[in-house]
Amino acid sequence: MSSHDESRFAAEVYGARLERAAELARNAHLDALLCTPGSDLQFLIGSRAQSFERLTCLVVPASGETPSVVIPKMELAQLKGSAAGELGLQVVDWVDGVDPYRLVRNVLNAGARVAVTEVMPALHLLPIADQFGSLPVSATPLLRELRMRKDPSEIEALRRAGAAIDRVHARMGEFLRPGRTEAEVGADIAAALVEEGHTEAEFVIVGSGPHGADPHHMVSARVIEPDDVVVIDIGGPVEPGYFSDSTRTYVLGEPSAEVAEQFSVLERAQAAAVAAVRPGVTAESIDAAARDVLAAAGLADYFVHRTGHGIGLSVHEEPYIVSGNDIALQQGMAFSIEPGIYFPGQWGARIEDIVIVTEDGRESVNNRPHGLTRL
Repeated sequence: MSSHDESRFAAEVYGARLERAAELARNAHLDALLCTPGSDLQFLIGSRAQSFERLTCLVVPASGETPSVVIPKMELAQLKGSAAGELGLQVVDWVDGVDPYRLVRNVLNAGARVAVTEVMPALHLLPIADQFGSLPVSATPLLRELRMRKDPSEIEALRRAGAAIDRVHARMGEFLRPGRTEAEVGADIAAALVEEGHTEAEFVIVGSGPHGADPHHMVSARVIEPDDVVVIDIGGPVEPGYFSDSTRTYVLGEPSAEVAEQFSVLERAQAAAVAAVRPGVTAESIDAAARDVLAAAGLADYFVHRTGHGIGLSVHEEPYIVSGNDIALQQGMAFSIEPGIYFPGQWGARIEDIVIVTEDGRESVNNRPHGLTRL
């Protein structure tokens, strides 16, 4: 971590990433990578610049020449927290009335073959395509190779995020009780996320009773009742911007025998998927490990989403733990394992951990009890 700025890593980390990005672009027979604000820009230079109609664009030449940042003069301050200065990146600033797309072309040359990050809006993509005479290709296949395998600094950041979200789940008894609305509970959880080390609450799901059967329910005015099963799925960024994401399921009272039995199957399914993680196995095999346990108990139809998603500077990124994804897991990959069961109009449950592939297995950054927690 940089000794003077806890919001990003040391400059040499970003320098190595830029060198590798240029190499990957070169291997793909491209001339440059163009990156507008978003998690890719943060990954490459530690910048959290925000812009929309005014173009901010990192230009990474495949030749290995010094990258440039084309940025509005009025937004130069947004580079101060990044590694751009320490890395000696060329800054090409512009004012309203100047064509920034021509500036990007001037950094390279007419006819250059470029790749753009997937979050680049059409507002910028189309003028850039016009400048270079062809539609750019996606940079996602290139950056995927960089971002899927976390380095030791990133893994430590994910551990801190996992510990922070565990501390919030450990406090759930403070917030979750009958007579309170989901919204009231959610507001307290959001505050606790910040108290326990997150910079903000990115999402808070409080799915009580029948709302638990909606995997992406957030909060509502519903009053939580005695004996409700409640899904709590929460997360947010911890400096330098790496996300937590963890789900536990709670019950306010004594669960019925049927609920207890079905939840125990879910717990076995999640554990089986975690146990299956190791280098060399496919992403889809982890999905199958969870799904097979549920299917054997007749619950396959109640598991309606993929088993997991990658995580890092984005809450959802590659690799995705889903049927059809035959990518082989590699050391350093980090992703969620979160099977769930959902009974429309009745209740739902989900268990989620973030795991990191190690040299010979896996490490979970979440260590709260996985069972149906009684409050």
